[in-house]
Amino acid sequence: MDLNIALLKGDGIGPEIIDSAVEVLERVGSLYGHKFTFTPYLIGGIAIDETGEPLPQATVDGCLASDSVLLGAVGGPKWDDLPGDKRPEKALLGIRYALGLYTNLRPAKLFPALKGASPLREDIVGACFDIMIVRELTGGIYFGDRGYRQGKYGEEAFDTEAYSVKEIERIGKAAFDIARKRGKRVTSIDKANVLETSRLWRKTMQALAEQYPDVEYRDMLVDNAAMQLVRDPKQFDVIVTSNMFGDILSDEASQITGSIGMLASASLGDTTRGMYEPIHGSAPDIAGQDKANPIATVLSAAMMLRYSFGLSAEADSIERAVDSVLTSGARTADILGSSALPPVGCRAMTEQIVSAL
Repeated sequence: MDLNIALLKGDGIGPEIIDSAVEVLERVGSLYGHKFTFTPYLIGGIAIDETGEPLPQATVDGCLASDSVLLGAVGGPKWDDLPGDKRPEKALLGIRYALGLYTNLRPAKLFPALKGASPLREDIVGACFDIMIVRELTGGIYFGDRGYRQGKYGEEAFDTEAYSVKEIERIGKAAFDIARKRGKRVTSIDKANVLETSRLWRKTMQALAEQYPDVEYRDMLVDNAAMQLVRDPKQFDVIVTSNMFGDILSDEASQITGSIGMLASASLGDTTRGMYEPIHGSAPDIAGQDKANPIATVLSAAMMLRYSFGLSAEADSIERAVDSVLTSGARTADILGSSALPPVGCRAMTEQIVSAL
């Protein structure tokens, strides 16, 4: 299989972790007889520096012409003083919209070897947990009307959340379809006791659930969900929720797995082309120091093989390799925990994963 992959390395540790994922993919290609062609494009702060825009049109065109997209991270203090529509983070919303990516998959899996790195007690994590958070990605408050106006107490800012039945149905169907391949349980998260958009969300999801009688369904308020994630994460299989709630809950879920550096993500739409990225930021404080954890990006590459290309065996091999390396005791600094061994760097961790393949 010949596949063209657009690389959006971005800023900070982005280039380092993307290079790691490319090295792993090239090893998989040699093992399974696939050819990957990688083409880099600018995004984020480096794109601002070189073109004046966080998301150049050439990047959009290149991603649209690719079979899939692998993204590193964007942003950093260098660009913090730019206006909102010119900041590096604006490129993330723009590329998701341009590619029609409305479904964000964020797995939160605690590897057995990292049980000691989780802040939760061992009796809570038990035999570990494996949660899939399905986040709506192109609607809600992040894409609603916003601005400034004169209010009761003078100048005020506003952001507007809106959701349509269609937007809710399509993310809901994605969640139910994924649940059918996992534990057949869906928890829909909203704030229906306060928000009108959440009332529509709940009504639409409940109607959709009737089409999936083989999947256990329940509603949960977002504040309760935040509590339940740390009280008993094993109760969750698939979580589906809105853009903002999903952003917050998935970051919480990342911490109970031991490190945000472990979590991959996939952004999907109506085509097989997706965008795959770690959920962590650009970590400019450690950029270029060989301290980054490449595992989230490597696991994102595995998700790309599975969800965009249908290469499940190849994806499984990457995940097994990561598990094997962690079981051997190798740790980057962010997942070192109480280990007496010295941490390994980004390059060494990558080499061990490639060797395990």
